[in-house]
Amino acid sequence: MDVTGRDLGAVLLDKDGTLFGFQETWAPWAAGLLRGLGRDAAHVARLADALGYDIAAERFRRDSPAIAGTLGEQVAILLPLLPDWEAEALGAHIRRTSAEVEPVPAADLPALIAALRARGLGVGVATNDGIGPARRQLEGLGLWDAFDWVAGYDSGHGAKPEAGMLLAYAEAAGLPPERVAMVGDSTHDLAAARAAGMVAVGVLTGPAEAADLAPHADAVLGSVADLPDWIDGGAGHRTPSPRR
Repeated sequence: MDVTGRDLGAVLLDKDGTLFGFQETWAPWAAGLLRGLGRDAAHVARLADALGYDIAAERFRRDSPAIAGTLGEQVAILLPLLPDWEAEALGAHIRRTSAEVEPVPAADLPALIAALRARGLGVGVATNDGIGPARRQLEGLGLWDAFDWVAGYDSGHGAKPEAGMLLAYAEAAGLPPERVAMVGDSTHDLAAARAAGMVAVGVLTGPAEAADLAPHADAVLGSVADLPDWIDGGAGHRTPSPRR
């Protein structure tokens, strides 16, 4: 898709790996989670391998299903290796420990949002995290009210790579999907953009490399900090309805 001179009306941003550096935010937490769940070193290694996590390096692998997966998907991956746990209890444990994580911004986010607003753009968030954790993290950084619209996998629109969240934002913003850019660090984000008919923009602040994202993207940027320079302006938009 040729986006040169494109008349964008809004930007929809993924959260983990896009607004926040993925490894910086989640890799240390994952190491603690897996070591706490494992019976011994060998068991921890099996859990880590299933989750696509290098326990020795304390880094997620590029192919980790946790990068863009929902909580339910992570529970489904780990549960077969944890016979003493039930799904509900494991999910609650992951939610409880992840709530303590302090996100590491991938850029100067207030400056980024101000730059996008100055170009007349709507700004929303679509994450495969739950809406509760997303709100806690954004509020903790004083950013919750900076966005027009925020949705998680449990907001009633489905999860990426399906297009539901993206189309819900376009509808709320009063924009045709082709005037919205979906920005994310994973192929799930870019596949959702394609499915919704949006502009697909990849960023390199998650585990994926440019070669992973480029075949699926209209553009690949170093980080969201590069968005204002990449975007060629855009017309106004209608403020979306309140968050769900």
